[in-house]
Amino acid sequence: MQFKIHKIEEWQNVIDEILPKLQHPILLLKGNLGAGKTTFTQYLLKNLGSSDEVSSPTYAIVNEYHSPNGKIFHFDLYRMKNIGEVYDIGIEEYLDNAALCIIEWPEIYEQELADLPHHEMTIETSGTERTVDFR
Repeated sequence: MQFKIHKIEEWQNVIDEILPKLQHPILLLKGNLGAGKTTFTQYLLKNLGSSDEVSSPTYAIVNEYHSPNGKIFHFDLYRMKNIGEVYDIGIEEYLDNAALCIIEWPEIYEQELADLPHHEMTIETSGTERTVDFR
């Protein structure tokens, strides 16, 4: 599925379309800095019934949120230098105990996820327009 976004409010249209198709407990988010990964996550969590304040996990590496369906973990692996650092944060335990894991900058861990059911979203920017691909 592909979407074009010109205004921040249009993220809701993306959520409306993908939420019924979100069937796996892992969502990989790819895109440059400022592409809208955290903004998308804010809209997604609101629509999943979370009242928690959503912020970028850049410095914390992982943020935990609550929803009626269980815990949601939001990762930012941007600063991870190697796969060992990803394991050191206990990512496998988070994956085993979550209703949903949203992973920004997943490339360093992507090979380990190859056999696990997951979704992938890529956000590309061109000026103020975003092109969103969801698989």
